[in-house]
Amino acid sequence: MKAIVYEKFQQTPTLENVAEPTPSAHGAVIEVKASGVCRSDWHGWMGHDPEIKLPHVPGHELAGVIAAVGNNVTRWKAGDRVTVPFIAGCGRCIECASGNHQVCGYQTQPGFTHWGSFAELVAIDQVDVNLVALPESINFVTAASLGCRFATSFRAVAQQGKISGGEWIAIHGCGGVGLSAVMIASAMGARVIAIDIDENKLTFAKKLGALATVNATKVNVVEAVRDMTLGGAQVSLDALGSAQTCFNSVACLKPRGKHVQVGLMVGGENHARVPMDLVLAKELEIIGSHGMPAHAYPVMMAMIASQKLKPELLVSETISLSQSISALTQMGEFKSLGVTVIDQFHRA
Repeated sequence: MKAIVYEKFQQTPTLENVAEPTPSAHGAVIEVKASGVCRSDWHGWMGHDPEIKLPHVPGHELAGVIAAVGNNVTRWKAGDRVTVPFIAGCGRCIECASGNHQVCGYQTQPGFTHWGSFAELVAIDQVDVNLVALPESINFVTAASLGCRFATSFRAVAQQGKISGGEWIAIHGCGGVGLSAVMIASAMGARVIAIDIDENKLTFAKKLGALATVNATKVNVVEAVRDMTLGGAQVSLDALGSAQTCFNSVACLKPRGKHVQVGLMVGGENHARVPMDLVLAKELEIIGSHGMPAHAYPVMMAMIASQKLKPELLVSETISLSQSISALTQMGEFKSLGVTVIDQFHRA
């Protein structure tokens, strides 16, 4: 099969012919119909993820058709249309038993713990608890955009942030995660403030439902949010993952507000400074949000089916497998607006 492979971190990947995967007893092999190009893939290529073993095939936002299943799989069969969370739980540990597959201590992640979906075929383990049925009304490109950024944002806003109608939410960073969060929070009736350094992204955020925007290069973000909200946001989400956006997100909250950390903190910023004096004085909550398990997808999928959420609006470009090389390596330049999805694999 064809796949994008890199032999060394930060070295330009190449399009190669590699061996096809086979399903484990509890797993499946999926013919990839679409795969998102995510900043997390870029982090992996940069060498920020210690679990990646070289050579490696990236890709973790995927949708497709099951090509083969293992002997012990009971819920799925070849030909089923599916998508998958980027975290696959083991299905047996205490966390999985409590429904928290996204923090399973034995989790697997395509594109990180094993070869991913920048390929014609990808293997997923423990599929009876990790796959999501894809209705015919949702196409593969839209479904691929859900797997990491959109689903992660949905859980961060709705389940971790517990946003309510009329509440203010500040969203720091308008990449794929941030723009998804803007759409989701707006659809849930929240008053959204989108924050970024790129005017084009801020304009797009307004089209997706942001009530107000803040250009972080022009004003003090914390003061601007506090002024707009008359004292601070009820919920604030760091969708980028930097020392500055994390600090600003916590500092712009009203008393008893919630900071939700969604953006990955890597590259020396994983121990970023947090204004703990404000956390104590204002009784703030600091909450992590890491993906969303398969069993939690139905609420989000119902909102998509009813057109209350329109993730397809976030897809800015579809590309071929070979074009994903430049899309991946240029991810750190923050040039893309919205989500880029691979949908041309040319499988024989």
